[in-house]
Amino acid sequence: MAGQILLVDDEPGLREAVQAYLEDSDFTVHVANNATQGWELLQQVSPDLLISDIMMPQVDGYQFLKQVREDARFQSLPVVFLTARGMTSDRIQGYQAGCDAYLPKPFDPDELVAIVQGLLDRRAAARTGEGDAPDIAEMARQIAEIKAMLSQKNAIAQSTPSVKIDFTPREQSVLELVAEGLMNKEIARRLNTSVRNVEKYVSRLFGKTGTSSRTELVRYALENGLTQ
Repeated sequence: MAGQILLVDDEPGLREAVQAYLEDSDFTVHVANNATQGWELLQQVSPDLLISDIMMPQVDGYQFLKQVREDARFQSLPVVFLTARGMTSDRIQGYQAGCDAYLPKPFDPDELVAIVQGLLDRRAAARTGEGDAPDIAEMARQIAEIKAMLSQKNAIAQSTPSVKIDFTPREQSVLELVAEGLMNKEIARRLNTSVRNVEKYVSRLFGKTGTSSRTELVRYALENGLTQ
């Protein structure tokens, strides 16, 4: 496991802890305590991945990410937001700003390492044309967003009328488990079937609901009363 990481966070204790954990996992970590310093370091070291806090003085994480994405050199740079702001609206704003993953504090260090490695693997695969590399970070992002939505399930469900869609019993079972935030491998184990079959059911659910991602599917299901 290897890679150059730029960590931008104005909280010394957290910054040092994250740096130590990532370095123990064989990453090289460059640190900055604000976005201005982070921007200077970004141009100097050209890291493979950026981890940034959102709540920072003067220039916050959203503004910093906008600056990063407007530079052609860093448009494809993987970015992880690590922040105390964990509301669904904050997550959505982060993804709309162009981050690739969003971890609310407190977080599991092992999850951070898994997301970082997944993003680096995806970037490496894109560079070599290996399109079948596992998209761990994207799945983690979707699962995190699904779980955030579940915390607001009642408010979402009451906001719009329900619809009627004919799901088979197995499709309904898969939908319920996707809505719990389970990944395909976990769903396959729960239903005693293959991962390939689960993928087929999820694809059918996308087709029947007119959605194209797990988060869209779960939001649609919650808004229209399609899950328990």
